[in-house]
Amino acid sequence: MVETSAGRLTGLRREGHLAFLGIPYAAPPIGRLRFAAPAPVEGWKGVREATRFGASCPQPPSLLAGMDPGAQDEDCLHLNVWTPAADRARRPVLVWIHGGGFVTGSGSQAIYDGGALARRGDIVVVTINYRLGALGFLAPEGNHGATLNSGLLDQVRALEWVRDNIEACGGDPGNVTVFGESAGAMSVATLMGMPAAAGLFHKAVAQSGAASATLAPEQAARTAHELARTLGLERADAERLRAIPATALLEAQSAVIAQLQRENFLVFAPVVDPATLPLHPLQAIAAGSARGVALLTGTTRDEWRLFTFALPEHRKLDDDGLARRIGHRLHQQGHDATRAEALIATYRTARPTAPVWQIFDAIETDRLFRMPALGLLDAHRRGGAHASWLYRFDRPSPAARGLLGACHAIELPYVFGSLDAPGMDRFAGAGPDAAQLSETVMDAWITFARAGVPQAARLPAWPAWNEAAQPSMRLSEEFALIDDPDPTERRAWQTLAGVGA
Repeated sequence: MVETSAGRLTGLRREGHLAFLGIPYAAPPIGRLRFAAPAPVEGWKGVREATRFGASCPQPPSLLAGMDPGAQDEDCLHLNVWTPAADRARRPVLVWIHGGGFVTGSGSQAIYDGGALARRGDIVVVTINYRLGALGFLAPEGNHGATLNSGLLDQVRALEWVRDNIEACGGDPGNVTVFGESAGAMSVATLMGMPAAAGLFHKAVAQSGAASATLAPEQAARTAHELARTLGLERADAERLRAIPATALLEAQSAVIAQLQRENFLVFAPVVDPATLPLHPLQAIAAGSARGVALLTGTTRDEWRLFTFALPEHRKLDDDGLARRIGHRLHQQGHDATRAEALIATYRTARPTAPVWQIFDAIETDRLFRMPALGLLDAHRRGGAHASWLYRFDRPSPAARGLLGACHAIELPYVFGSLDAPGMDRFAGAGPDAAQLSETVMDAWITFARAGVPQAARLPAWPAWNEAAQPSMRLSEEFALIDDPDPTERRAWQTLAGVGA
């Protein structure tokens, strides 16, 4: 049993740890609180059972094994705690922010069970829910108590709950690491530049995501306008939108994403906003907002293959189609589209026998994941921040006859020690080599959370990232430190961005 600021909780005793599930950290964001900043949770009398996960935020269905979010409801602002003991021993705390493109995901997905990490590292693990899609990242018109970035503010409120209550669960509020993957990593990077989050965490792990998907106000306004139009409303007025059932919002949200995704990789995402996110996160980080925060970041080798492997027509891509696609994406990102052929030639040089579709996936992996990670590291350096570390996860998935490669999300069960979660043997692999890799990755993340430096017995020396050598740790069956992997391709992107080589 633990005593929190809202009341007493009883949880589950599991092998080697305790689990407290479905803890409300804010009031239900329903009715007048839809689109509003999270409100304080109402306390309870007696003892509340924290033995079942709370509902996930309303979202489209997940098609990936181990990623079923379970029951859904707008009353979704819950978190979960795994701890070796509720003994006030002040252990390091890891707070997980799930991915899912800001439209799917949950802290209760099987792959994110924190028990193995808590046991192995003698640490406390927290996973959170936050509002998604239109419910969390819409830019409603009119005030009516609405706010921009309510999903981000949920994350801040969860971190405030950790600050106020984690000691009762055996954790140290003075040693908190936020970690996340994909949209969760984008959230981590955004929180590093968000004034309301300052001081709530001390280390950050951004897996396959940075802050490059942050939206400008005009992009968010376009999305809000299209959502209102799809719903038959004249404007995206918060008061009118509160009367729309969540199911109808989800249907309209899916239609708007399908319409606008050619313009923005993520249609719903954090928005630059004077009240909640005054600067683009990378600008804020470069100006020193994360000066005291150690950073561990990286990508997988073949990120983009997760999004194309199930499209048979993608493997029929020809040279003309490749040039058109890359030209469009360069233009979309503000680069000179006529540079597409030169960029493609750079990637072909390193992959002379690769089919066209693999060239496309390699370029997209770097455009959307690797280069943003390097941009985050550079902003962190320019802001005079604490040391940072870079990795690349290279172990491929055994699924789809090898087509997936080391794709987006492949490292997740290795980080959590959840290779036994449903479907993970087929997606991520199994056997002694996989178990050993998972133990090493877990140890690196644990030592980073404990002391701000990633280390593990089987890893070679892992120096902090620096602009000159650009050291990156390869995480796979064989570990290796690689200085500046694929430098020609990196320099091509930097030249495109006007950074130079």
